Amino acid sequence: MKHSALARRARGFTLIELLIVMVILGLLASLVGPRLFGQLDASKVKAARTQIEMAGAALDTYRLDMSRYPTTEEGLAALSEKPADTEAAARWRGPYLKKRVDKDPWGNSYVYKAPGEKADYELSSLGADGKEGGSGDAADIHSWE
Repeated sequence: MKHSALARRARGFTLIELLIVMVILGLLASLVGPRLFGQLDASKVKAARTQIEMAGAALDTYRLDMSRYPTTEEGLAALSEKPADTEAAARWRGPYLKKRVDKDPWGNSYVYKAPGEKADYELSSLGADGKEGGSGDAADIHSWE
Protein backbone atom coordinates (compact mmCIF):
# COMPACT_ATOMS: atom_id res chain seq x y z
CA MET A 1 0.00 0.00 0.00
CA LYS A 2 2.78 2.37 0.78
CA HIS A 3 4.27 1.73 -2.62
CA SER A 4 1.08 2.71 -4.52
CA ALA A 5 0.71 5.98 -2.54
CA LEU A 6 4.29 6.94 -3.39
CA ALA A 7 3.72 6.07 -7.04
CA ARG A 8 0.63 8.28 -7.15
CA ARG A 9 2.56 11.25 -5.71
CA ALA A 10 5.45 10.82 -8.11
CA ARG A 11 3.37 10.89 -11.28
CA GLY A 12 2.52 14.65 -10.97
CA PHE A 13 -0.64 16.57 -11.86
CA THR A 14 -3.17 15.56 -14.48
CA LEU A 15 -4.04 17.81 -17.38
CA ILE A 16 -7.49 18.44 -15.88
CA GLU A 17 -5.96 19.60 -12.58
CA LEU A 18 -3.64 21.99 -14.41
CA LEU A 19 -6.53 23.40 -16.47
CA ILE A 20 -8.61 23.97 -13.34
CA VAL A 21 -5.74 25.86 -11.69
CA MET A 22 -5.24 27.98 -14.82
CA VAL A 23 -8.97 28.84 -14.96
CA ILE A 24 -8.92 29.85 -11.30
CA LEU A 25 -5.84 32.05 -11.87
CA GLY A 26 -7.51 33.62 -14.91
CA LEU A 27 -10.63 34.44 -12.90
CA LEU A 28 -8.55 36.00 -10.12
CA ALA A 29 -6.60 38.10 -12.64
CA SER A 30 -9.82 39.31 -14.26
CA LEU A 31 -11.16 40.43 -10.89
CA VAL A 32 -7.99 42.02 -9.50
CA GLY A 33 -6.50 43.46 -12.73
CA PRO A 34 -9.00 46.28 -13.33
CA ARG A 35 -8.69 47.45 -9.72
CA LEU A 36 -4.92 47.62 -9.99
CA PHE A 37 -5.09 49.59 -13.25
CA GLY A 38 -7.60 51.96 -11.65
CA GLN A 39 -5.12 52.62 -8.85
CA LEU A 40 -2.37 53.23 -11.41
CA ASP A 41 -4.45 55.94 -13.11
CA ALA A 42 -5.24 57.60 -9.78
CA SER A 43 -1.57 57.58 -8.79
CA LYS A 44 -0.62 59.31 -12.05
CA VAL A 45 -3.14 62.08 -11.33
CA LYS A 46 -1.67 62.51 -7.83
CA ALA A 47 1.87 62.53 -9.25
CA ALA A 48 0.92 65.25 -11.77
CA ARG A 49 -0.63 67.39 -9.02
CA THR A 50 2.48 66.96 -6.87
CA GLN A 51 4.82 67.83 -9.74
CA ILE A 52 2.79 70.97 -10.52
CA GLU A 53 2.94 72.02 -6.85
CA MET A 54 6.71 71.41 -6.68
CA ALA A 55 7.28 73.30 -9.92
CA GLY A 56 5.10 76.10 -8.53
CA ALA A 57 7.30 76.37 -5.44
CA ALA A 58 10.38 76.43 -7.66
CA LEU A 59 8.79 79.14 -9.84
CA ASP A 60 8.10 81.23 -6.72
CA THR A 61 11.73 80.87 -5.63
CA TYR A 62 12.87 81.84 -9.13
CA ARG A 63 10.66 84.94 -8.87
CA LEU A 64 12.27 85.92 -5.55
CA ASP A 65 15.73 85.77 -7.12
CA MET A 66 14.95 87.17 -10.56
CA SER A 67 12.07 89.56 -9.65
CA ARG A 68 9.85 87.90 -12.27
CA TYR A 69 8.55 84.54 -13.40
CA PRO A 70 10.13 82.90 -16.46
CA THR A 71 8.44 83.96 -19.69
CA THR A 72 6.43 81.51 -21.76
CA GLU A 73 9.34 81.32 -24.20
CA GLU A 74 11.86 80.53 -21.41
CA GLY A 75 9.47 77.95 -20.00
CA LEU A 76 10.30 75.53 -17.21
CA ALA A 77 13.83 75.17 -18.60
CA ALA A 78 14.63 78.48 -16.85
CA LEU A 79 14.42 76.61 -13.54
CA SER A 80 17.38 74.41 -14.41
CA GLU A 81 19.42 76.37 -16.97
CA LYS A 82 21.44 79.46 -16.09
CA PRO A 83 20.47 82.49 -18.22
CA ALA A 84 22.87 83.59 -20.96
CA ASP A 85 22.48 87.26 -19.96
CA THR A 86 25.32 88.09 -17.53
CA GLU A 87 23.21 90.45 -15.41
CA ALA A 88 20.46 87.85 -15.00
CA ALA A 89 23.02 85.07 -14.48
CA ALA A 90 24.44 86.97 -11.50
CA ARG A 91 21.02 86.90 -9.73
CA TRP A 92 20.17 83.31 -10.71
CA ARG A 93 20.56 80.93 -7.74
CA GLY A 94 19.41 77.72 -9.47
CA PRO A 95 18.89 75.06 -10.33
CA TYR A 96 15.54 75.40 -8.60
CA LEU A 97 14.51 71.77 -9.13
CA LYS A 98 16.63 68.65 -8.52
CA LYS A 99 15.29 67.10 -11.73
CA ARG A 100 13.80 68.76 -14.79
CA VAL A 101 10.03 68.52 -14.96
CA ASP A 102 9.19 68.70 -18.63
CA LYS A 103 6.82 65.76 -19.00
CA ASP A 104 3.77 64.78 -16.99
CA PRO A 105 3.26 61.16 -15.81
CA TRP A 106 1.59 60.30 -19.14
CA GLY A 107 4.62 61.50 -21.13
CA ASN A 108 3.01 64.72 -22.39
CA SER A 109 4.70 68.10 -22.03
CA TYR A 110 3.47 70.41 -19.29
CA VAL A 111 1.87 73.59 -20.59
CA TYR A 112 3.48 76.71 -19.08
CA LYS A 113 2.28 80.23 -19.76
CA ALA A 114 3.44 83.48 -18.15
CA PRO A 115 1.84 85.83 -17.66
CA GLY A 116 -1.31 83.78 -17.39
CA GLU A 117 -4.94 84.77 -17.70
CA LYS A 118 -5.98 83.38 -14.31
CA ALA A 119 -2.73 83.92 -12.36
CA ASP A 120 0.80 85.30 -12.69
CA TYR A 121 1.70 82.01 -14.35
CA GLU A 122 -0.28 78.99 -15.47
CA LEU A 123 1.12 75.46 -15.37
CA SER A 124 -1.06 72.62 -16.61
CA SER A 125 -1.10 68.94 -17.47
CA LEU A 126 -3.62 67.94 -20.13
CA GLY A 127 -4.20 64.57 -18.46
CA ALA A 128 -4.04 61.07 -19.90
CA ASP A 129 -5.52 62.01 -23.28
CA GLY A 130 -3.14 64.95 -23.87
CA LYS A 131 -6.07 67.14 -24.97
CA GLU A 132 -7.85 70.04 -23.30
CA GLY A 133 -10.89 69.11 -21.24
CA GLY A 134 -11.84 65.58 -20.33
CA SER A 135 -12.92 63.80 -17.19
CA GLY A 136 -11.46 61.23 -14.83
CA ASP A 137 -7.77 60.61 -15.51
CA ALA A 138 -8.13 62.53 -18.80
CA ALA A 139 -9.12 65.72 -16.93
CA ASP A 140 -6.78 68.69 -17.07
CA ILE A 141 -4.79 69.55 -13.94
CA HIS A 142 -4.04 73.26 -13.40
CA SER A 143 -1.78 75.15 -11.00
CA TRP A 144 -4.46 77.71 -10.19
CA GLU A 145 -7.06 75.19 -9.01
